[in-house]
Amino acid sequence: MDADIIVIGASPAGLMAARNASRKGCNVIVIDKKEATGVPPHPANTFFKGMFDRAGEVVDPSYVIKTLKGAHIVAPSGREVIFEGEAYFLDRKKFDEFYSKQTADSGVDIRMGIEAFNVLKNGDTFVISTTDGKLKCKLVIVSDGINSKIAGLLGMKSLKYPQDIAWALEAEVEADGIGEPDMFEYYVGNHAPGWKSTYSPCGGNRATLGMYVRRNGRDVSDFFDAWVEKFKKLKGIDELKFISKSVGGDPIVAIPNEIIIDGVMLTGGSAGQSGIGYGMHAGQMCGDVAADAIAKGDVSKKALSEYRKLWNAAYRTEYYLGRFALESLRKMTDKEIDDLMKVFEGEDLTVLGGTPFNQTVQVSKMILKKNPSAILSYRALFRNK
Repeated sequence: MDADIIVIGASPAGLMAARNASRKGCNVIVIDKKEATGVPPHPANTFFKGMFDRAGEVVDPSYVIKTLKGAHIVAPSGREVIFEGEAYFLDRKKFDEFYSKQTADSGVDIRMGIEAFNVLKNGDTFVISTTDGKLKCKLVIVSDGINSKIAGLLGMKSLKYPQDIAWALEAEVEADGIGEPDMFEYYVGNHAPGWKSTYSPCGGNRATLGMYVRRNGRDVSDFFDAWVEKFKKLKGIDELKFISKSVGGDPIVAIPNEIIIDGVMLTGGSAGQSGIGYGMHAGQMCGDVAADAIAKGDVSKKALSEYRKLWNAAYRTEYYLGRFALESLRKMTDKEIDDLMKVFEGEDLTVLGGTPFNQTVQVSKMILKKNPSAILSYRALFRNK
C-alpha cells in the first residue's frame, strides 16, 4: 500500500477530507492534476461567513481581499431585498494555498501535477493509474469537481439532477471606483434563466461580473455579454476593462445522489455539494468517516453510509428547499418575480433563524401576512418548462 487513503483532487472539500482523516491517524496522499496549488485559480471566490461557519473554520485575513456587509437581491423591476451578513471576496489562490499548507502540516502527502486516469479494484486494494505510475490504497476519496471523470469511470451517478448544474462565466473587470461598494449584488430574472447574474466588488477599481444559467447549455457567453451591457447602463459606465475570464459550473441544485460505494467516497463538487463552506464541511464528514472505516478494517458501502447519514442530517432539507426555490424561480415570469419580491422589500431578514424548515415556515407566514396572492407564484414549479 502507498497509503490508507488516496484523495483525487485538492479541492477545499478534498483537502478537508484528507486533513481530517490524517488527524485521526490515517496515512493519506492527495493527488491533483494542477501543476501548483491555485494555478489556475478557481472562479468560486466569495462566501458568506454564516455558511463558512458551518464548517467550523475560522476566516483567516491572509486570503481575504475585501470584507462585505451582505447582498442586494435585485428583481427585474429594480426592487431590492437586502440580506445583511458578513461576507468575503477571496484571493482564491491564497485561500487554496492556506488550506493546502494546513493539510500538509497535518501529515498529508500532497502531490501536484499528477493526473488520475482510472481506479481499479484488485481484491481489497484499489489501484489508481496516474501520470506518475500506479498508486495503491485501501480507500479512495474522489474530489475532482462536477465533471468528475473518476466517478463516471466507476459507474457512479453522483448528481440526482445533472441537467440542473448552473453553468457560469465570470470576469474580473476594472473601472473607476467599481470595487468600492460594500455589498454584493445578485440580479434575478429571465435575463439569467434559472439563477442569477452577479456583481462582486473587490476593492478599488476592481470587481467581478458573473452569469449563472441553468438548462440553457454550457456556453453562457451570450447571456453574459447581455448582462455586461445591462450592468454598464445601470451603473453609468462607458467602458469596462476586462482583466480575466473564467468558466465553470455550480451544482447548486443538482443534489447529491450516489456518493458512496464499496471503498469509494465522493465529496465536494463531484458529489453535488455546492458552496465553499458547505463543501468543506462535507469533506470533513467524509474524512472522519473514512478514517473510522480504515481503523475498523471495513470500507464497505454499509460502513461508509455514516457519511451519507451525517450529510443528510446537516444539509438534505436545506438543499431540497433550495431546489424548490430555484426551480420555481426558473419557471417564473419577471412579473411574478417582482410580485414575490414586494413581500420582502424593507423587511429585516436577519430575524429568520432556526433550521431551514423553520426559516421556510417563517417566510411563508411573511408572504401570507403581506401579500397572500404572491404565494401563487410558486405554482410556477408545476409548469412544464
